[in-house]
Amino acid sequence: MVIVMSSRKLQVERSLILFYGVASFVILFILVPIISLFLFFNYNVLIKIFHTPILISELKSAFITTFEAAVLSTCILVVIGVPVAYVLARREFKAKPIIEAIIDMPFVVPHPVAGIMLLTAFGSRGLIPVGIEDTFWGVVSVMLFVSAPLFIDTVKLGFMSIDVSIEHVARSLGASFYRTFFTILLPLCSRSIVAGIILALARSLSEVGALLVLAYFPKTVNILILEWLDTLGLPYAIAVSCLYLIIIFIMFIALRVITRSYVVY
Repeated sequence: MVIVMSSRKLQVERSLILFYGVASFVILFILVPIISLFLFFNYNVLIKIFHTPILISELKSAFITTFEAAVLSTCILVVIGVPVAYVLARREFKAKPIIEAIIDMPFVVPHPVAGIMLLTAFGSRGLIPVGIEDTFWGVVSVMLFVSAPLFIDTVKLGFMSIDVSIEHVARSLGASFYRTFFTILLPLCSRSIVAGIILALARSLSEVGALLVLAYFPKTVNILILEWLDTLGLPYAIAVSCLYLIIIFIMFIALRVITRSYVVY
């Protein structure tokens, strides 16, 4: 019996060789550009940036703008996105496919087009002339726009995975809708909410195309990297890119560690 089980296990392992090969190729495909970036990193260039008042001031301002806007847009998204995700997960109505398609539009729209859409909607001469171009709120709007589908779809799947009967039992025992939502559903959906936050933050921190159109100023790190690539050269762009990647990597590890103890599994 033991020999038969060992033989079957060996056959399964052999069958997975192709999958292991594909997985290895994908990992290398992602890892090689990361390694190559750091191999071309010049420490002396980074030191020169830190010792040049104009460059370090510009770099510091870009980092502050980027992270402030990303965190703020994600916080806004949590407040407005969770209710939307719940409605899409729990309610059926005729316009639901249209609403879901609208929410997913930023997935398929090219980044410059997203910037043009926001400009024509909320620019000084837009449909709603708020005048957000080249402002901090323009940066926040771009990040909110491009990250909304990731957060809402992730949280929606989390709500869909929760058995509806749990909600019905709580309501039948006298709990109000809001008490059920905040004390039962949200804790059970916490893993999906955390995953959505991480994805939304990541998407916000990586945006550049729409920012080039709507909010070149105040400069984010991504805009600054492109600008320095064009004006100062590749070594300066690589130096900032490496620094940015290290900070983001540390931030997301810390976020996962901090939130792990508060997540319901």
